[in-house]
Amino acid sequence: MRPMKPSNPVVAVAVAETAVTEARAAEAGSATAPLLVRLRALRPSLSPAEDRVAEQVLADPRGTAAKTISELAAAATTSETTVLRFSKRLGLAGYPRLRLALAEESARPRALSAAQTDISASDTIDDVIRKVALADSSAVEETAEQLDRDALERAAKVIASAVRVDLYGSGASAVVGADLQQKLHRIGSLAFAWVDPHIALTSAALLGPRDVAIGISHSGTTRETIESVARARAQGAHTVAITNFPLSPLARAADLVLTTAARETAFRSGATASRIAALTVVDCLFIAVAQRNLRSARKALESTRDAVATHHVGND
Repeated sequence: MRPMKPSNPVVAVAVAETAVTEARAAEAGSATAPLLVRLRALRPSLSPAEDRVAEQVLADPRGTAAKTISELAAAATTSETTVLRFSKRLGLAGYPRLRLALAEESARPRALSAAQTDISASDTIDDVIRKVALADSSAVEETAEQLDRDALERAAKVIASAVRVDLYGSGASAVVGADLQQKLHRIGSLAFAWVDPHIALTSAALLGPRDVAIGISHSGTTRETIESVARARAQGAHTVAITNFPLSPLARAADLVLTTAARETAFRSGATASRIAALTVVDCLFIAVAQRNLRSARKALESTRDAVATHHVGND
């Protein structure tokens, strides 16, 4: 991934923000996230040589576990030193530990290689259905497994007590933001999902310490989303990022980071998986917020359900 060169001062502040360092991000996922999930999340921050090692690992975890360090270095057209550095980037003591971790990962019932989810031109419609379903279900399970419980609790706490919640996202992330907005609205939380970048920035400029801004971006590099979250943070609002990459500019711009675990594929079936993974985070966040005032949330849901009941066929 090419580093973003921000021209806007707000983005510059966001990108330069170091509150979420690499070490902290790695520690956050190391306790619960499977090795390959951590690797995919860290991949944009790897050097080109390290990324070639990552490509070998992700393409064939089981086969890589059987390689010596020299064999893996040769396959990735890099040095043994790079392979060792790559192992340490994953929080492992050395290459022997990486081989052991890959062997353990390969034995997991749902451990997937890229070949199992990439869609090719020769795939039948049954293959397409199977691969898409496999990618989506894997994204949900792996997202739930690695989701930072402490960050989720803290995000739910600030949202539950917020005067206002603003959500920012573009493209498929805007769909996720709209879903969270309507969920929060159903339980009486004042929430707005902004798509237009100018309106998003003006809304962010009006937030304060009792408000929450949530930025959603799979890559964590969407400039408009980063700008809005950074502006809201500068105004003193609590900020939350929902992204697949814990070291991304969006993650560094936010106080709290909730990560997904969706994998990209050659034909972008991963674009569907990334949205479903983000919706999984949104559902967990919504329930955690509602749970903090369950009686009020249930009453609000009943009232809003009654309000639209006559608009269903058969309920006239």
